[in-house]
Amino acid sequence: MTPASAPIPSTTWAARLAPRRWLGPVVLLAPAGVWLLLLLVLPTLLILEISLVPGLRLGQPSGGYGLGNYLQILQPVYLRVIGRSLAFAVGSTLLCLVLGFPVAYWLALLSPRRWRNLLLVGFILPLWTSSLLRAYAWTTILRPSGVFNTMLTTLGLPAQNWLNTPTAVFIGLTYSFLPYMVLILYASLEKLDTRLLEAAADLGATPRQSFWKITVPQTLPGIAAASLLVFISTLSDFVVPTLLGGASSMNISRLIYNQFLGPTRAWGFGSALSMVLILAVSLAIALLLRYGDRNTVTEA
Repeated sequence: MTPASAPIPSTTWAARLAPRRWLGPVVLLAPAGVWLLLLLVLPTLLILEISLVPGLRLGQPSGGYGLGNYLQILQPVYLRVIGRSLAFAVGSTLLCLVLGFPVAYWLALLSPRRWRNLLLVGFILPLWTSSLLRAYAWTTILRPSGVFNTMLTTLGLPAQNWLNTPTAVFIGLTYSFLPYMVLILYASLEKLDTRLLEAAADLGATPRQSFWKITVPQTLPGIAAASLLVFISTLSDFVVPTLLGGASSMNISRLIYNQFLGPTRAWGFGSALSMVLILAVSLAIALLLRYGDRNTVTEA
């Protein structure tokens, strides 16, 4: 056999095909990658740079870089706002979990199978309207002359002034994000191995013991995923605290809005608050990916 007709070593073919192996994935990911780079990564880096300019205000010359904006967050007035935001997020998440788990359990295990999908769609039907409309609806319900107080006075009960209070914020947040909790818990409970419940009943376990020792451990990843998702959404919500909470329910989202579009136009401090919120949400997402049920979130 002449050298010209000798077979090409396999390593040469591998070297020629190697670039093609990564070219396909790069071409497929390029549109989404460019989109994320332009609309997420670069704006976040810009906010980070602005946050490192102490005292930066719109229309004023900027000085050097420093941590003055982040140190300003440590003032008691702003720490109270951050603490109130966390309280709204944690409280609303717990309310959604307490109210949503029985509903998801009934939908997944006890409801008639032929009506199950229709019932699920009916429960998440409010998500088909915008959060702004839902918040305005609650202002109509909770205002002093609204539907809620009209019902109370009709029953001979004292009227309640809940609008523009933290109570109204909890009600609005819980109502807005309860369908998300139910949807994810339903996807998790639907995969529950009911044979274990039957075996526990045959062995003499009470319904309470079966719930805490079988149902909860099996659905714990779904509970974690739903709770973290609701926590992330309620922590950064702007519409509900603004329309239902009033001045007494200032949260971090409204505070950021005031820094950018308010009279002070303190963009440096607003950017620092934005980075704190981004960090908190990123941490919650990391916990979601670590402890949440990814398949449940995807299916929901």
